[in-house]
Amino acid sequence: MKKIILIGSSGAGKSTLSLKLGEKLDIEVFHLDKLLWKPNWEMTDREYQNEIQNNLIMKPSWIIDGNYGGTLDIRMKAADTIIFLDRNRFVCIYQILKRVKKYNGITRPDMQNNCPEKFDLSFLKWVWNFPNKQRIDILRILQTVPKTKKVIVLKNKKQIQLFLDEL
Repeated sequence: MKKIILIGSSGAGKSTLSLKLGEKLDIEVFHLDKLLWKPNWEMTDREYQNEIQNNLIMKPSWIIDGNYGGTLDIRMKAADTIIFLDRNRFVCIYQILKRVKKYNGITRPDMQNNCPEKFDLSFLKWVWNFPNKQRIDILRILQTVPKTKKVIVLKNKKQIQLFLDEL
C-alpha cells in the first residue's frame, strides 16, 4: 500500500482515517477538500482539479481522501489500494452535525482556508441521499477495478479499527 485513495460519503470518516493511515504507514496525506476548494466555498474548475490530481499521482506514494466523482478515474487508475468507507447514513449525518458544532464559523484543518464550517441543509440532504445515488455508482465502479488493485470496504467503526490494527 503506497498509493491509497479513500472514498465514501461526507461524514464517513475519510479524513480521520487518512490521517491515521498516513501516520501508521509514513505516507503523505492529501485532502481534496483542501486542494480543490477556493476560499469562501468557491469550487475550482475541472481543468484545475485534473491538474492538481495528475500532479499528486506522480508522487511515489500518497494517500488521497475525497470523492469528487468527476475526477475519481484519475485516482483509481493510479491507486494500488482503494478504501471505500461504506458507512450508514445516520452515522454520516451525526458525524457532520458533530463537525458543525465543533468547527462552526471556523475552517476545519482538512479544508481550504476561509471556508468556515456551517450548517447546510442541502448538504445534509445530499449526504442522506448518498446511499441511493453515489454509493450505487461507487459499488458499480468497484466491480470493474482490476484484480491487481486492493479494494477494501469498511462499513463500521469496528471494521475500521480492525483494519488499522492489522496494518
